[in-house]
Amino acid sequence: MPQKTEGSARKPEGMGGLAKGLAIVEAFSAHSVMSVADAARAAGATRASARRCLITLTELGYLEHSGREFRPLTRLRRLGGLASRRDQLALLAQPLLARARDELAESISLAVLDNDTSLFIARAEAEHIVSTGVRVGARLPVYCSATGRVLLSQFPDKEILARIGRKPLARRTPHTLTTASELLTEIRSVRERSYAVSDEELELGLRALAVPVMGANDEIIAAVSVSAASARVRSTDLRRRFVPVLQSCAKLLAEAVGEAG
Repeated sequence: MPQKTEGSARKPEGMGGLAKGLAIVEAFSAHSVMSVADAARAAGATRASARRCLITLTELGYLEHSGREFRPLTRLRRLGGLASRRDQLALLAQPLLARARDELAESISLAVLDNDTSLFIARAEAEHIVSTGVRVGARLPVYCSATGRVLLSQFPDKEILARIGRKPLARRTPHTLTTASELLTEIRSVRERSYAVSDEELELGLRALAVPVMGANDEIIAAVSVSAASARVRSTDLRRRFVPVLQSCAKLLAEAVGEAG
């Protein structure tokens, strides 16, 4: 019987599970959301193995889980000490949001487009308590939120219709625009005036205003927004007093992003 050489007799060293987990982690650098099937393809693993990795990462605070979708949290994006573009944007924005909050005495937020939702990545809280559900990491539907309409306004009409037409649109309040034609008309107006208002469409008693943060090549990289109780802030206040403050904040943030490179 031929003798096995030392190299052929030795089993490969290493942890297959760890390798698959790292492949999944790496895949999240290119995908903002993945399902179990997506993770299995990215790691070259079975669905059962990919699911175990995703659940473990969720339990450890690296991912959040909603339905079939897994999304990276800050802890995952900061692995290796490297901040993602979103983290850098949030860091640059925080003092500017705080300045706008102090000037308006209302909470100011920063949101980015993530699939078909507005994802809030930074916020400066005011003393007023407004029941919007907005917090860092929260998501709002793009069709009825001021941030969402600003973020959608950078796209041609055909792409906007594709994005808002994928799912039935819920009527959140009696004021919510729900048809594609109404929304497209409103988003065209947002594109022309460079700000969006959601007046009690997301929640009764709540008004919101958002303006774009511009990046290179006229890309809208984020939206700065303010939410206020309708009993305290009139629609005319939003347009006359709040718009200039938010636009100044957005301009300063765009300049800071450009300087950061």
